[in-house]
Amino acid sequence: MILGSTGEQLGVMKLSDALRKAQTLGLDLVEVAPTANPPVCKIVDFGKFRYDISKQEKDKKTTGTKLKEIKFRVNILTKIRHGEEFLDRGNKVRVQLQFRGREMAHQEFGMQLMEKVRDDLAGMSQVEMEPKIAGRNVTMTLSPLPAARRKRRFSVPSNEEPATAPDNGTEESE
Repeated sequence: MILGSTGEQLGVMKLSDALRKAQTLGLDLVEVAPTANPPVCKIVDFGKFRYDISKQEKDKKTTGTKLKEIKFRVNILTKIRHGEEFLDRGNKVRVQLQFRGREMAHQEFGMQLMEKVRDDLAGMSQVEMEPKIAGRNVTMTLSPLPAARRKRRFSVPSNEEPATAPDNGTEESE
């Protein structure tokens, strides 16, 4: 089966006839489905054909998830919203708590903080790797829940007013 340069079917023909037709158009004859019966060939520019295939393969490769990392210290807990945003986009999150100086003497506070982070992000994620102490760090990895099961704990800041907001003359305070 031979397909033309614009995708129209030219029918079944001999190889020599198909090659002659491709040469008269200044194009190449490319086999696109060798396992079909009869094999399917297309009359195209071979360079453009290879470019299109490499572009399709590149698009397939970019669908993987990324790993985002959030670093905390024992007394700092302002980055949970960032973790929630990363999880909402479908990325995994590695939460790392760093101990400095005498904070190492009270590692139980660090583990309590990791449990709080886990509980705060429970609506968006599941624990992939439980908190582990390694040197001066405690590390935990969270992976996102399926999109249908995610529940944001913190509201998403919006820069614009909703288009259909009712105007009842009262103002809401935040």
